[in-house]
Order: sequence, then structure tokens, then C-alpha cells
Amino acid sequence: MTNIDKKRQRMFHLMLVLPVVILFIFSYLPIFGIVIAFQDYQPGLGMLKSHWVGFENFKTIALLPDFMPALRNTLIIAVFKIIGNVIFPIVFALMLNELRIKWFKKTVQTITYLPYFLSWVVLGGILLDFLSQGNTAGDAGFLNTMLMNLGLVDAPVNFLGNKHIFPASVVVSDVWKNFGYNTIVYLAALTSINPSLYEASSIDGAGRWKQTWHVTLPGVAPIIILMTVLSIGNILNAGFEQIFVLYSPSVYETGDIIDTLVYRLGLVNQQFSLSAAVGLFKSVISGILIVVSFKMAERYAGYRVF
Repeated sequence: MTNIDKKRQRMFHLMLVLPVVILFIFSYLPIFGIVIAFQDYQPGLGMLKSHWVGFENFKTIALLPDFMPALRNTLIIAVFKIIGNVIFPIVFALMLNELRIKWFKKTVQTITYLPYFLSWVVLGGILLDFLSQGNTAGDAGFLNTMLMNLGLVDAPVNFLGNKHIFPASVVVSDVWKNFGYNTIVYLAALTSINPSLYEASSIDGAGRWKQTWHVTLPGVAPIIILMTVLSIGNILNAGFEQIFVLYSPSVYETGDIIDTLVYRLGLVNQQFSLSAAVGLFKSVISGILIVVSFKMAERYAGYRVF
């Protein structure tokens, strides 16, 4: 390596100093706070002087009346989100792949991508108005107004205030936000399929449906398996920002998840040790699931991270 190359490498390493420092301060230094989960933490005493209680906080959270419902809700919402965010992007990618008018195809892609780049704070405000039940039938949200005009419902539906409907509203809105962007992966996979396979199947008399079933789907099957398997690591991440913006005490029974429980325990009720214990429990389980998902991805899709 010449002196010029060494100087260039030195400059690249200097450029990395600031990101590494930021990463250390905001990602690694806070790890020390894990000790709060094993203490009867008192803010006035700090982490170094608070009383050590071992695993008592973990025993306490197991007895919390809100913990098991929150864990159940997290699993239900996350699983349905994973299923929806795999199925709908695949179907949409197959539909886009059939379009032959390029300008229309690009326009549809752009429109469906846009929600992904909006934060849940913005989308939450839009959805609160869009799904609003209203105080009277005259000031109901757009969806309720449309359903009543079509005669599908007699009265406005409380999409975000009914505990039985709220989980479905969360899942559907999340799929709507993400399916356009998630389609990119499957569109890329479709371009890798050998065109000669379609030509051969056409010669054999296969129509578009049979080509899709016997050529297209098998061609993208490894990507489908990979994306599904890698999603397992996020099974305890049901979407804090989305649910925090949309939920209310009336839907805690079916809408409260682990992350919102941690928020209420720590920042609202100031039970810092319990909230840290719940957060650590989630982190450990998520870490195990990520390792399992990587192993499954390597076994079933030939994908390796390390």
C-alpha cells in the first residue's frame, strides 16, 4: 500500500469517528441501564446506590394483571402484521408485473410507496379523521360515511374505540402503509426469473394463470421464505408508534402491547424498575428469535448473515 493509499484510508477512518462515537453514546452506553431491572430503583439514589433485588421485578411483572394480555395482544397483532405484510406485497407485485403500460405502472408504484415515508404521527392524525365515528352521523369520518351511503352499515362504526375491531384496524392500516414499499423486494425477484421459462410454458399451452402458478411463484419462493423467516425476529414488535397514536383506554384489553405497557409503567406510573424488567424480557426473547430466524433463513433459503 502506497503512502497516498494510506492517507486515503486514514481519512476514511477519521470520517467514521463521529458515527462510532454517536453509536457508542446512544446505543452501547445506555446498556448499563439494564441494572435497573434488578434493582428497586430510586431516581434520587441513582443506579449505583439503589437497592439490589435480583429477579424480584421479573416475578412481579409475571403477576401484573396487564402483562399477559399485553403479551397476548403483541403476539396476535404482530403475527397478523407479518402475514399481511407478506401476502399483500406478493399479490400486488404479481399484479404490477402483469401491467404493460409503463407510465401507469410507475404511477401506481409511486402512489403506493408514499405512505411508507410518512411517520405514524402524521398518518395517525389522518386515520383518526378517516375512521372517525363522529358525534353524529353527519360528522362521521370518510369511511363511515361511505359505508352508510352504500347501505353496508346502519350507524357509524367505532373502528378505533371498539376493543373487538381495534386490532383489525391496526393490522389493516399497517399493511396499507407498508405493502407498496415491501413490493420492491418481490418486483426485484420477479425480474430475476428467466424469460425462457415463460416462453417454454407458453409453447406447452400454459395461460397466464398457470404461468403464474408454475413459473412465477416457484421463482420467487426463496425470497418469500426468506422475508417470512426474517420477520420472525420482529414478532414481539407490534408497532409502538402506531398503537400509541391510535389507541385509548377503551381498547387496552385488546390493543395494549408490551411497548405501550413499558411506556405506561415507566413514564406514566414511574415504576422504572418494572418497566426496565419488561423491556429486558422483550429484548432477550427478541434476540433469541432473531438468532432462530437467521438459522432458519440459512437452512430454508440459503441466506447467511455471518
